[in-house]
Amino acid sequence: MLTEHDITIRVRYCETDAMGFLHHSQFINFYEMGRTEMLRAQGGNYREIEESGLFLVVVKLVCNYHSPARYDDLLTLRTKVELVSAAKIEHSYKLFRGDHLLATATSVLACVDREGKVQRLPESLSLHRDKSR
Repeated sequence: MLTEHDITIRVRYCETDAMGFLHHSQFINFYEMGRTEMLRAQGGNYREIEESGLFLVVVKLVCNYHSPARYDDLLTLRTKVELVSAAKIEHSYKLFRGDHLLATATSVLACVDREGKVQRLPESLSLHRDKSR
């Protein structure tokens, strides 16, 4: 299981606000892209997990904005797995323009079934589980 993964994102015009800055809501979309691409890079995908009847839902997300991004900026998002327990995955994120840190964030995803009942993570996602949790 990968524990850290980078993707490159170019800010599109439709993602900016009236002042020309990357809209704050788009950062959340970028974090989802980071998680999705990290899973894909290790040979998995959310579609297969969902087809098995399990869903990874965001139960907590905290974002700190440090500096704005603008249209056409080329950004690097670093997604890191911080903790894997029986039913949740915690990620951290750092968004950069070059060496300049633009935002940091953390998220907690819980594994649930179609009825929303908490489930154990599939084995493919729990290989680096913290055994103390």
